[in-house]
Amino acid sequence: MSSHRAGGPEAPLAVAFCPCPPLLLPAVAGRAAADTAALRVDCASAVDAMLAAGAEVVVVVGGDGACGRFGNGDGGDLGGFGVDLEVPFAERVRPGGRRTPLAHTLGAWLLDEAGYAGVRLGVGPDDLAAALTGMPGPVGVLAMGDGSARRSLKAPGSLDEAAAPFDDAVAAALAAGDAAALAALDPAEGVRLLAAGVPTWRAVGAALAGREVEGRLHAHEAPFGVGYLVADWRAR
Repeated sequence: MSSHRAGGPEAPLAVAFCPCPPLLLPAVAGRAAADTAALRVDCASAVDAMLAAGAEVVVVVGGDGACGRFGNGDGGDLGGFGVDLEVPFAERVRPGGRRTPLAHTLGAWLLDEAGYAGVRLGVGPDDLAAALTGMPGPVGVLAMGDGSARRSLKAPGSLDEAAAPFDDAVAAALAAGDAAALAALDPAEGVRLLAAGVPTWRAVGAALAGREVEGRLHAHEAPFGVGYLVADWRAR
């Protein structure tokens, strides 16, 4: 076994996979909050399952591949979505703190909702393996990313017949705990189908290569023409 896994090859690692649409937050959804209520419940269940493994550190991964790292004093806001709401990533936002991408802003909100007050680290997909190297276990990973945005005629990218089968394959891999299948997702097809979660899913799959993984799928839907997948993994 490789020594480059979190806390060594035998360290337990739990993962929660959640989408990151702005509408996940009731303050942004407004009157449509009821339409995303079930999704919030599913995300809460996945995050709770990840935290139940006793994570001493939670790594939030999402956004662009090389977006840098985020921690205490950093934070994001929802001003671009018409809501005057600031979300600290970890502890209070300090002057000069880095602004977090949407994935990390919503990830921090999910951790706040779950009552997690431990150490947090935000990374991009390209940095996940390095962030986990040598980290003492148990470790939690909150993987934020959407499926294809081409699931319907009214979707942001309009309809592509390949979008649903692509998301179905991701859902099957999440349900089966198939890290190799996630790592093997086609990045070019992910870009074509506007599946923003592909870099994050590939990174998590690669990080857990060779590990025994128990997976559970909580949600696989596309209410607004965008694939929302929610799952949790326990790796041994």
